[in-house]
Amino acid sequence: MMRSVAGFALMNLVVKFLGRFPATELVLFRCIVSIVLSYAVIRQRGLHPLGNNRLVLCLRGLFGAIALTLFFFTLQKLPLATAITIQYLSPIFTAFFAIFLLKERVAPLQWLFFGISMLGVLVIKGFDPNLSPYLLLAGVCSAVFSGLAYNMIRKVRDTDDAVVVVFYFPLMALPIMIVLSFFYWETPVGIEWLLLLLMGLLTQFAQINMTKALQSTALNRISGFKYFGLIFALGFDWLIFGVNYSAITLLGMLLV
Repeated sequence: MMRSVAGFALMNLVVKFLGRFPATELVLFRCIVSIVLSYAVIRQRGLHPLGNNRLVLCLRGLFGAIALTLFFFTLQKLPLATAITIQYLSPIFTAFFAIFLLKERVAPLQWLFFGISMLGVLVIKGFDPNLSPYLLLAGVCSAVFSGLAYNMIRKVRDTDDAVVVVFYFPLMALPIMIVLSFFYWETPVGIEWLLLLLMGLLTQFAQINMTKALQSTALNRISGFKYFGLIFALGFDWLIFGVNYSAITLLGMLLV
């Protein structure tokens, strides 16, 4: 999970540098890289590319595509740490959905901590001028669909290999993003091609490691490790983008 966190943190930074591209186009390029790499590994290991539990795998791909598109959108509109903090509500929704979908038990103390996280988001919303209600809604929706996607990953832990699970993301998202990108296309130039490739490689690395982690133990135990990504985000914001947060906003992030 920590390898996944590091990979996603670097991917988020690359997305920030690609701010002139629509979120749907970024997801499209991410899908192209992922589907090529995943299929190559699947062929090499002799796995069936469509897997076994196909309905759940399709839902995993669909939920993941929605979550990532909304997340990329907020990444482009907000400072890194703010966008990531809102998306980091996903462990709450992951644990909540796991009660009904996976019959997992959530300890009462965890609900207290989840409540503190929600309070932290409200603090950020009240004191961060960059966070409009519209962007907050997009971020929360991204977290909801992430939680659903993580539950689908967990449901296929005994039936499908991690690389097949990852393969279903571009398989479901690619046709949707091709259509959406047609209306808002921006042609990459120069080093942007390399950045788009790097974004795809980092995401693939992070997704594989995250999938293995989520399939290894109870979701409510492992998903919280994602919060270490906020340390990366705050560092990038301060060192690279010169973003300075107020003490009250930092308090909200600390609560989350």
